[in-house]
Amino acid sequence: MAIKNKKKSKLKQKLTDKYRLVVLNEDTFEERFSLKLSRLNAFVLGGVFSILLIAVTTVLIAFTPIKEYIPGYSSTALKIKAAKLTFEAESLKTKLAILENYTKALKPVLTGEIEAESIDSIQTDARQRVIDESKLNASKEDSLFREKVESKDRFPIQNNANSNVKIVFFAPLSGSISQDFDANSKHFAVDIAAITGAPIKAIADGRVIFSGWNTETGYVIILKHTKDFISVYKHNGNLLKQQGDFVKSGEVIASVGSTGELTTGPHLHFELWSGGYAVNPTNFIDFK
Repeated sequence: MAIKNKKKSKLKQKLTDKYRLVVLNEDTFEERFSLKLSRLNAFVLGGVFSILLIAVTTVLIAFTPIKEYIPGYSSTALKIKAAKLTFEAESLKTKLAILENYTKALKPVLTGEIEAESIDSIQTDARQRVIDESKLNASKEDSLFREKVESKDRFPIQNNANSNVKIVFFAPLSGSISQDFDANSKHFAVDIAAITGAPIKAIADGRVIFSGWNTETGYVIILKHTKDFISVYKHNGNLLKQQGDFVKSGEVIASVGSTGELTTGPHLHFELWSGGYAVNPTNFIDFK
């Protein structure tokens, strides 16, 4: 055990013994530079330097053009050129295929399998065909049928409804009336104040005949009902139905908003028309 301890102490002493490296002027023996190092310090510094050298070399190879000088690596310009040549080769293949198909089509004519006279005869027959335009004109029955269809309403709700059935309207929105119907001031509607986003409902069953944007009144939706009634909803925030949709009474069709140039705040501008004339909605609907 004593021998082993002595060997360990000697090894430790060899590693930790410090040596002085001195650089002298040969003529004057003046000390220029000196450095104290042990063998252990030399091994550590050498290892760290080696690791840094490997790391720097790896970075230079991976992220700089130096790698192009290493066998096995291709330059960026070479890759671009290779890709361009690949595209050109594909284009040439396509053109070659077109030429081959064209040659195959001409081959029967060039080899005499199809005579030129037969081709000319086909063209002659095509020129001799005359279309009788009189057969394209509509007959009397077709004209009467077209007039009948065009004269019909696009959304014929009233034609299929019973004229004796009484129509019942429901309030489109719960809220207070901020402006009443006034024909003298040409305000053919009632304005109902409500919070933004409140649901607006259809006053009765009907068909959407318009759903879109207007500069003055914003988002507008118009419904056509039985008995030749039409309801108009203006200044909406969002429209939930499209033109041509059929809606049931009480179904949500839009939301309260403040769109358009003529709006003064979130509200519903509601109009009711009967037979082409504006009527006071309060005479038909209880808004309370």
